[in-house]
Amino acid sequence: MIQKLIQRVFGRRKAGKGQRAVVIPYKQHGVGREHIAASALKVTDKLQEAGYQAYVVGGAVRDLLLGQLPKDFDIATSATPEQVHALFRRSRIIGRRFKIVHVTFGRDEVIEVTTFRGDSDEGQVVDATGRILHDNVWGNQEQDARRRDFTANALYYNPTTQEVIDYHRGVEDIKARRLVMIGDPALRYREDPVRMLRAVRLSAKLGLIIDAATSQPIATMAALLKNVPAARLFDEMLKLLFSGHSRQCLKQLRDQGLHHGFFPLLDVIMEQPLGERFVQLALDNTDQRIQADKPVSVGFLFASLLWHEVLACWKNREAAGELPIPALFAAMDEVLAVQEEKLAIPRRYSVTMKEIWALQPRFEQRAGKRPFRLLENPRFRAGYDFLHLRAESGEVEMELANWWTRFQVVENAERERMLIKDEAQPAKKRRRRRRKPGAKPGERVGEVD
Repeated sequence: MIQKLIQRVFGRRKAGKGQRAVVIPYKQHGVGREHIAASALKVTDKLQEAGYQAYVVGGAVRDLLLGQLPKDFDIATSATPEQVHALFRRSRIIGRRFKIVHVTFGRDEVIEVTTFRGDSDEGQVVDATGRILHDNVWGNQEQDARRRDFTANALYYNPTTQEVIDYHRGVEDIKARRLVMIGDPALRYREDPVRMLRAVRLSAKLGLIIDAATSQPIATMAALLKNVPAARLFDEMLKLLFSGHSRQCLKQLRDQGLHHGFFPLLDVIMEQPLGERFVQLALDNTDQRIQADKPVSVGFLFASLLWHEVLACWKNREAAGELPIPALFAAMDEVLAVQEEKLAIPRRYSVTMKEIWALQPRFEQRAGKRPFRLLENPRFRAGYDFLHLRAESGEVEMELANWWTRFQVVENAERERMLIKDEAQPAKKRRRRRRKPGAKPGERVGEVD
């Protein structure tokens, strides 16, 4: 009787090899089925009905316990990827390093399902630095919990019983607002150096303090990031910049010694005094839009972060005697080439960036038909927003941005009156007409080349 009371108040403890899981009932954590996305419930229910274990896991549980709305709901299960795929018609197995299953709902909602990972060395392939290259080793829930990165991410929620299963005192760390690595931090960073960036991002985004033991090895092991594939670094960079707390993330990168030498883009952000105000405005604008659940553009933000690199290169080329527009396009290519050595920026983003940059000189042209043609450009709005950012930072006169703000909304007759006389444009020479001998004045018989 007393034992049952203790279990109800403090949570049942489930025996397991090496460590015991605390099973925390609904009354203590308050997270009910209604807090879980309907699609995630369908996945867990179907897996459990088929006889497999299935839990909502990781960041979704962590965020719910912090009182935040999760962005994604991931599922961990005892079923193998092939068994999961067989249960869900709209699913596919992806991944080489570690196989996972994407179950699709509607047009674009995806639930990620992972099989419990084992902690055996069998089947693991690592490189010379200790980074895991291949790891399709299945295990049980306890082993899976040991393999997760931080205690706050090693939490399992059972929608059927509404219980949270905690192997590593993750709930306690969440309440104390601590970010703690599971196992030896140095070893875990060797296994996957991206965990250093993840620690920074989660700390900044969730307002957690990185535990001293978790933080200590980062500065000395930062060089391991050079061994991470460029595409993975780019994905992690996106998560940092689009976390809704990008400025705090960048501050944490600096504090942890991760701000220099690994990402040319971050070097640019951190070390350009002339563009500091411009970059801050771009980051703040992005954070505000994400926090307000408004759409954001990757191409626009990257164009903003790299603009002053392009601008400096452009001016240097002009000073060397190159024509303005060819110099601008050459500067774009030069700056992007430096970035792509470390970050695999997808072409769809780099094309957007170049289109936004290329429009900027055209905003200076406010005479004749050129402003009307610019209004019809598919990238006009992005280019205009970029111009306004430049004006807010003091790079160009606000009068120019205000002129374009008004030009967009007035009628054509008023637009004609707003046009600025282009005094720099030379008057066109009239072509001389040749007359045949004896032809009457004004009679056209041909043009002089």
